[in-house]
Amino acid sequence: MTTSFLISNIDAIMTGLPGAAARHAGPDIRVVDGVIGAIGKLSPLPGEAIVDATDCIAYPSWVNTHHHLFQSMLKGDPAGINASLTPWLAATPYRYRARFDEKLFRLAARIGLVELMRSGCGTVADHNYLYYPGMPYDTSAILFEEAEALGLRFVLCRGGATQTRQLEAELPAALRPETLDGYLGDMERLIKLYHDPSPAAMRRVVMAPTTPLYSATPEELRTMAGFARRAGVRLHSHLSETVGYQDTAHGKHGCTPVEFAERCDWLGSDVWFAHLVKLDPSEIALLGKTGTGIAHCPQSNGRLGSGIAPIRQLEEAGVPVSIGVDGAASNEAADMLSETHAAWLMQRARRGQEATPSYAGGKFEGGADAATVEDVVRWGSTGGARVLGLGDLDGLRVGQQADIALYRLDDPRYFGLHDPALGPVVAGGRPFLKALYVAGRAVVEDDIIAGVDLEALGREARAATRRLGVQR
Repeated sequence: MTTSFLISNIDAIMTGLPGAAARHAGPDIRVVDGVIGAIGKLSPLPGEAIVDATDCIAYPSWVNTHHHLFQSMLKGDPAGINASLTPWLAATPYRYRARFDEKLFRLAARIGLVELMRSGCGTVADHNYLYYPGMPYDTSAILFEEAEALGLRFVLCRGGATQTRQLEAELPAALRPETLDGYLGDMERLIKLYHDPSPAAMRRVVMAPTTPLYSATPEELRTMAGFARRAGVRLHSHLSETVGYQDTAHGKHGCTPVEFAERCDWLGSDVWFAHLVKLDPSEIALLGKTGTGIAHCPQSNGRLGSGIAPIRQLEEAGVPVSIGVDGAASNEAADMLSETHAAWLMQRARRGQEATPSYAGGKFEGGADAATVEDVVRWGSTGGARVLGLGDLDGLRVGQQADIALYRLDDPRYFGLHDPALGPVVAGGRPFLKALYVAGRAVVEDDIIAGVDLEALGREARAATRRLGVQR
């Protein structure tokens, strides 16, 4: 039996598509069996349910392509708040990993997913690296369970390592590395249990050793890449977040980090890397030539002092661009609205930083043309769907999945906007979420997530945080 509903009288529609198609006049969207059936000036069908979207803005539901959900319980850790990447890793995420049990991990996952939902995010790719031999609970299963309970699309980027950095080697035995056979065996299990290769998948699995330069040998990385491609799953990891990656690649392998990835068969249209902040022109060209994607994480890169990724140069070279929030231990606002706001500002700041006076040969004053709101919406929605291989999430247009966020801009920070469609990105904050649809199902209605008691969740989080603090 066909079911449909009509979202009527939308004030503005951002589609997530490029160029002139970035906006649609609407003002109505019809959803039929979870798919967008029509957009335009539409009349209700007999008996059709109607959602009144007066004074609301429609965006594609955000697609977050890089997260560490367990870090939702590690926000604002004083030991790491002013540290750059390597000392921060030792001070916060590596120090706390062994203290997670099943209950704490589940709580962290739920907090992170709820935070993302409230920003209008419908698809989450989590780079989970809490695995070790003999682990008494299944972090992968917990993540899929929590995402399914909330109605979200979920992509498990199965992290892990077969070797450790020195900073990890001195940590508890529970953090010892896995064997390659153990890692690949678990990948086989997860693919069989969860992986859906369809372009509208609700669940996916990705091969994602934590960091190629540190987490496995070149031979093992090539084995992992071959395994993933035979199994039909994608590849993901961190790369070139700081100069440390450059020093390691040159010192150990006599090449750049991107060249190292190429040697290990870790470039291609089925690969995307988080960060890619520190790149030279030849690396940008190589990433573009191979169609390797990026999960741009501007707030985490800013918080850790890593820098600003050259997104405009990457996209011009042919690199698919998406946006990720990274972990809450290095981004205490781990939601897609604050992330896209930061992406919009930081690309402009990066370009403006390059300006020089005309007497010194300069040819421009500032960088306000480096990123438009339409660019950012595209990166954070259809760009994310592209790097994840979710071909049926290609924007708000007929025939695509009805993954839609409806924002009502009734907070004073949005008053006075001449173009309300810009509000969710340019003004920051968190507008009232009238509805969030995933595959046409309302998972948020009138800013409420069914079955989630935010006050109780907050009490549980505060108690758990106090317990973690006592164990310091």
